[in-house]
Amino acid sequence: MTAATPDVGAELARYVTPDGLQTMRAELTRLLKQERPSVVEIVSWAAGNGDRSENGDYIYGKKRLREIDRRIRFLTQRVENAIAVDPATQTRRDRVFFGATVLYVDESDRETTVTIVGADEADSSQRQVSLLAPVARALLGHGVGDEVVLNTPRGPERLELLEISYPPPQG
Repeated sequence: MTAATPDVGAELARYVTPDGLQTMRAELTRLLKQERPSVVEIVSWAAGNGDRSENGDYIYGKKRLREIDRRIRFLTQRVENAIAVDPATQTRRDRVFFGATVLYVDESDRETTVTIVGADEADSSQRQVSLLAPVARALLGHGVGDEVVLNTPRGPERLELLEISYPPPQG
């Protein structure tokens, strides 16, 4: 990649739904206002108990504090650089874009529904896939009735788009 070529993947990784952004902000607030102060208090108390080399509360507390600080730095950067995109405002609802919920069928006639969300909010248990995931990349820009090829470890697989939906516009 040259300096003149923007990193499209990095730009797409910044996309997040309003709900996803709110969730990240809530976690950041909880870490800063509740969890970190609580752990700092435990570490301070444990440090006052003498020998720190064998003090489990102190050792675990310091480790947990590093984990919390790492997560705070990560979330702060993600929130500051996020591009909030509300899928409800999508005007081209006949094509798959960020925030679309897509029903597709594979070569085995197995139907699958996925919603394309930001990288930080993907949750396979909720059938939410990252905008950067191979299946999302294969579906993007296509419409109902289109066949797309998804490259899988087992080889290429054809998917047919059956349905595309977006949240209803608000207001």
